[in-house]
Amino acid sequence: MIRALKLEWLKIKNYRVFWILISMYLLALVIIASGGGLFLAWLKSEGADFNGIDPTIVPIFDFPDIWQNITYLSSFAKIFIAFMVIISVNNDLTYNTLRQNIIDGLSKKEYLASKLMMIVSLAALSTLFVFLSGFINGMLYSHVRGMEVVFAKTQFLFAYFYEIAVYCSLAFLLSLLIKKSGFVIVALFLYTFMFEPIAVAVFENAPYFKGGVMSQIAQYFPINALNNLISVPFGRYIFREIQDYVSVKSFLISFGWLLVYILSISYILNKKDLK
Repeated sequence: MIRALKLEWLKIKNYRVFWILISMYLLALVIIASGGGLFLAWLKSEGADFNGIDPTIVPIFDFPDIWQNITYLSSFAKIFIAFMVIISVNNDLTYNTLRQNIIDGLSKKEYLASKLMMIVSLAALSTLFVFLSGFINGMLYSHVRGMEVVFAKTQFLFAYFYEIAVYCSLAFLLSLLIKKSGFVIVALFLYTFMFEPIAVAVFENAPYFKGGVMSQIAQYFPINALNNLISVPFGRYIFREIQDYVSVKSFLISFGWLLVYILSISYILNKKDLK
């Protein structure tokens, strides 16, 4: 297992595109982590007035709510991690790295395990970065202190880690099916941010479908299930009821999809003639 992970590291450590994507991803997380306060300050400078309330006092960085706020916003940047997985798998197929690894004695199970370990490692590092960003911003700006408060609701960090892992497993599967990284990147981006969200919106809100079977089925769509793990948190600041917990139902649905992805990847790899 460690040998397979070391091979993955050797493949990417000198690959410039990988480090460019890592840099873009970390930059996106930094902007997300600090951008909320800057945005509120900008609103104030522009004279925004919410019924006499200074926008900069909105407690978006207060513990423990910061964990839901920051993981929800950071989840939009998971596409960059998925791009890294797509490029990694595509390079193995394009340059016959996978074939050579099999010839050199790496089993298909070890190859699958190495990619899954890479996904888990990227998800863990991303989660650590989000945790540090949230902790630093919270300690700087939160009006609430105390160990119990600071580490309350950190289950959203686990949900964030899990979301990345499942999403990147989907990227892994699509890379094996389509085999062209450019097509996979475009397809995944459009499906994530356009096709499925539009379909879900139609099924859940259009009068013809609302309350019917399709509105119930929509909650089982793969991206929708992941998005529902961490719901939009900002309604609390305008006194609207929100889902301030990780949805167990969405977790189970997305776990079902994760099994589908991994079993499909294993089936495709076993069917491939690599020797």
